[in-house]
This record gives sequence, C-alpha cells and structure tokens, in this order.
Amino acid sequence: MQRFRRILTAAIFGSATTLMAAPAAFGADPATHTHPGPDIGIDLSGVDHTIRPGDNFFDYANGTWLKTAQIPADRSSTGTFLKVYELAEKRTANLIQNVAKQHPAASSNERKIADYYAAYMNEAAIEQHGLAPLKDRFARIDAIKTHDDLASVLGSEQRADVDPINDTNFHTENLFGLFVTQGLEDPDRPMAYLMQGGIAMPSRDYYLSQDKEMADARAKYANYVTALLKLAGTPDADAQAKAIIALETKIAQAQESLVDSQDVHKANNVWSMQDFAQKAPGLNWMAYFKAAGLGDQEHIDVWQPSATTGLAALVASEPLDTWKQYLRFHALDQSAPLLPKAYADLSFDFYGTTLQGTPKQQQRWKRAVAATNTDLGDAVGQIYVKQYFPASSKAKMEAMVKNIIAAFADRVDTLSWMTPATRAKAKEKLQTLRVGVGYSETWRSYATLDIKADDPLGNHERSVALEYQHQLAKLHQPIDRGEWWMTPQTVNAVNLPLQNALNFPAAILQPPFFDPSADAAANYGAIGAIIGHEISHSFDNTGADFDAQGKLENWWTPQDAAHFQEATQKLVKQFDQYEALPGLHVNGQQTLGENIADVSGLTVAYAAYHKSLGGKPAPVIDGLTGDQRFLLAFGQAWRSKIRDAALRQRLATDVHAPANFRAQTVRNIDGWYDAFNVKPGEKLYLAPDDRVKIW
Repeated sequence: MQRFRRILTAAIFGSATTLMAAPAAFGADPATHTHPGPDIGIDLSGVDHTIRPGDNFFDYANGTWLKTAQIPADRSSTGTFLKVYELAEKRTANLIQNVAKQHPAASSNERKIADYYAAYMNEAAIEQHGLAPLKDRFARIDAIKTHDDLASVLGSEQRADVDPINDTNFHTENLFGLFVTQGLEDPDRPMAYLMQGGIAMPSRDYYLSQDKEMADARAKYANYVTALLKLAGTPDADAQAKAIIALETKIAQAQESLVDSQDVHKANNVWSMQDFAQKAPGLNWMAYFKAAGLGDQEHIDVWQPSATTGLAALVASEPLDTWKQYLRFHALDQSAPLLPKAYADLSFDFYGTTLQGTPKQQQRWKRAVAATNTDLGDAVGQIYVKQYFPASSKAKMEAMVKNIIAAFADRVDTLSWMTPATRAKAKEKLQTLRVGVGYSETWRSYATLDIKADDPLGNHERSVALEYQHQLAKLHQPIDRGEWWMTPQTVNAVNLPLQNALNFPAAILQPPFFDPSADAAANYGAIGAIIGHEISHSFDNTGADFDAQGKLENWWTPQDAAHFQEATQKLVKQFDQYEALPGLHVNGQQTLGENIADVSGLTVAYAAYHKSLGGKPAPVIDGLTGDQRFLLAFGQAWRSKIRDAALRQRLATDVHAPANFRAQTVRNIDGWYDAFNVKPGEKLYLAPDDRVKIW
C-alpha cells in the first residue's frame, strides 16, 4: 500500500566529479574570479560538450554520463534519484538489520521491526506454509452465495490508498479505494473519498489501448493469470482466466481517464448514503459500507461518479461465479510476493520484466527493507532521523525554504498581469503555508499491531488493516493540519493542497540534491528547484483552486484566470511536442500540473539564488559562472536512463513528464539564454513571448 503524494518522479544520477570543463562557448572568462573549488555538486565529467545546450540541454548536461551509464539489472531506471535512494536504502537496511542484533524488548517498535524483517527473509518457512496464509481469505470468497454476500466481501477488502488530489496515478486492485482528509468545501470537516479501482494492470490503457505494445502486454497478462491460477491448483484455469480478464476489461471501460481524474472540480461529488442506491444501483451499498467500516457516515465524496455507477452495475450484471474467480485471483496476485518462490517469480516476471523491462528481481534483503519501510515506516523513521538527520541540516534546509518562499512572494508582488485582489489571496496562501522538514512532529503508533516472526503475509495484511483503521479514525477526529504523508527515509517531497502544506523528508536532503557545505548555486539549482516545485504546486492548475485554508474556492478574478489558462495551455502544447518513444508523445494535459511546478519552481529558485548573493557577483568556479552551475545542477538533478517498457508505463500512468523533458524546462528561463549563449535556430530556443511565465 502506498500512502505518498504529489512528487517529483522516479528519475535518477551518477557520481559527482570535479574535472575541468571547457566553457569557452558559454561566454565565461575562466581567468576572472575563478575558484577551483572542491566538490561543487556538479558532475563536470558527465557534460557532453559536443552537444549545444540550446539544442538539447538534458543531453548536454548528462550526455557523457548517458554513454556509459548502465541500468542495474534489478532496476527499471537509473540516475540521480536512484543514487540518493540507494544511500537511504543502505542506511535503512543497516538500521533494520542492527535492530535484530540488539534483542529488543517484546512489543517494542524495535522488536516489531526485527520480527517483520526476519519473517520476510525466512524463505524456507514461506515455502513450507504454501497457500495456507490465504486459507481464511479463500474461505470468505467461497462462502459467497448471494450478491449481498458479494457486497460484504468487497467492502471488507476495501483499503486505504493514495491521496487523489496529489497522486492521480491512483491504482488499487480492490474494487474501490478510500482516502480520508478534510472536505473539499469544508476544511473543518473530515471526509471519506471513494476512488475507482478493480484492475491488476497499471491503468485502464493497458486493457483498452490499441497500441501494439499494450496489446502484447495484454497477451502476456493472459498467460500470467492462467499460470498463476494453474500454480494454485485452480480447475479450468484457462476458462477462468478468460472470464477474469473479460471482467477486468469491463471495469477498465467503466473507469474514468487519468486526465478527468485530475480535475478536482469533477471530483466534488458529495453523496448521501441514500444517493448511492439511486445513483449507482447494482451493489448493496448498505452491506458494502457496513463491511468497510463506513456504516456510520452520512456523506462520502465520490471522486469518479461515472466509474462508481459503472462498477456498481457490473456487480449486478456479471455472474456471481465470475466475481468469485476474480476475487480469488486478486488474492493470489496481491499476495504473490510473499508466497512461495514460484508465485513470487511469476509475479515479478509479469510486473517487473514484462511491464517494466527489468530483467532481474531485487535481492531478498532489498525487498524486505522496502516492505518493512512501507508497513512500519514511522517506527523505522524514528531511528533513521536520530542517526542521519542532525539538527544543523534541518536548520539549513528550513532557512533555504524560507528564502525561496520569500522569493516567491517577491514574484507575486511584481507580476504585472495579476490584479490586487488575486495578489492578496496568493500572498495569504504563502504566509500560511505550513512547511515540514525532515520528519513529522508526531509519530504513528504501532502498539496494537501484531507482528509475528513467522507470518510475513499476515504481518503485511495486519499492517494494511492498521493503516485503514487509521484513516477511518480520522473521520471522528479534528483535522490534523500538520499530518505528514511521507516517512523520513523516503526520497521524495510533496505538496498537500488541502492542508496548504509541504513535506520534505530527511532522505531527499542528501547530495547531490542538498549538501550544507556545497556551493550555493548547486544547492539552489537542485534542492532549491525541488522546494520551488513543491511551493508552486499550491499555485498550479489544481493547487490554485484551493485557498489558504485548503478550501476548494475560486479566488481568481476573471482576467487573472484567463491569463493563467492561456499560459498553461502554452505549456501543454510545449510538452505535447516531446516524443518519448517512436510515435508516442508526452501528454501535455496529463502532466500539466507537474510541468507548471517545474517552470515556476525553477523560476523562483533562480530568483532566490540571486537574492542569496546579497548583491555581490557570483564567483566563477571551475570555469563556470554561478548561473551555469545553477542550471547544470538542475539539468543533472533530472539525470535518468530508463528502460523502454518502464517509460511506456509511466507515459500511460504518471502525471509527471519523463525526466529528460523536465530538464528542458530551462528553455522558459530568460537567464538560461544568456548563461549558455542560446541563439535563434537552436532546437530549444523560444522567442521571449513564447517562453512560459506563470509565477
């Protein structure tokens, strides 16, 4: 289960070196103010000087690295984010493995960590148990005799899932997912949000697209479903697989698109409990909600209403036996990584190799660390921050955030197109923005979580159930404005429009993103642009619809809204032109929110960097001006090499553009043209009026 939010993407980096560059074409004079510094946070040896920055800035900044970089056999991509992730992974693994050696007290968080990890690593016990851990779940499915029974089982399997506002790549195999936070129009009232689900492949496109590669994936999915059922001793596995896939295809046809799911206004559908029977007949909603622990709710926000209506209708129209076969398969599919090796290997072969192009499964200890991090994230996080995130790093990061917020406020003050009324509201959002750095002020409790040293699948299922109960409990508590959605050991960052808040976990605050002792230009170009990116989400095509209290409210004057719409559509067209794979382009509308945040974040980080100089000229270091270092740091922050299959999946499911195109965001920054002497006729050149300027 994933509980993480609007993020940067899984892009990744190579090692930083300090070999001298050849910057003559940039217009810098290496003899003036040159400081041959130590590590400036930029991989100078990775720059490819045979490529003009104005033709392809990503390839210029990373071209030499790209020629030799190898994607690890157990990964779908490599680059900057992987470098930082692997550091966090190694640190977390050491912490988890060392906990067991300390013989922690029974019932302590440390004991739960040790037992969870030990159970995951005990492959012999997993082989011995076979499918026994699924016995009770299978029994509940087998006991279904009526459609009312089906509704109860479907409700009992509902789980907590991701925040739809911040991660619209929402995906759950359960028929519906649930998210709980404040109401869209009532910031003081908690609200449950019902989300579409029901498919095992990453998105509806995998079932419906006529693209050849998608059709190939469907054929291999049919083989996988059949093989998994046969392995479990299922009678008539071939016929059942066809019926299951036919049902999933109907579910995919009922689902709403990713672009529509991103439109928060289309998601503002508060239904009373009585509305469900009228608006979405076919499912016994009373039985469903009772089993899901939602029977006491008077209202629920239905995020995708047409999908909810369509899915409910399928419950009634499709044979009961098909639903039972579907549920049994999904139980196997969801549990496969924690079942005997033959099941885990089948699962990886499809989801890892077929859909991601990854040839080799990760070592068991890496999977165990990831699972422990997911299910006991705050327990591990408390140990992580004590060991790896000193108060000095937190203070320096908080100071940088403060500087960038101030730079953003300066931008708002000087925007010629913005009217005073809209400007006042924008400033209010900035002034009340809540920024969390490193870790949460409060930690999750695992006191009631039963972790056993010999029950890996049970441990995971109980952890998922605990998370669901945590979400349900929020329906009866005051809104927590300071709630965190990431653990400290997560390499990511997030903006939370409903809370008007930002989270910057400790693990992302590492080189090459952030180094307290490094050159300011590199820090502002890397982590500074990330900070600006997250701040800007408060003012992107979704965030701009929420006021300072996180209420869905239009605070724009009509003329300001028109300007914003015009500028964002220019950005849509800009990204629509990028061809990621032969014949397959980036969807500028699908990725619009992230692209707005990239442009605005880079703009404000650039302004903040110049403000940090205090009116003094930036030194030239290793032959590079301050602006060149800033922009190279940004370009290398998006350093990535990705397998085609994984890229295809991201284009279908992700609201982020591929990393190489995100690096080309520099073409909208006036300072980039001067820094790298970019001229008309070069491929990335944009005339001043065509450069997208939003914030």
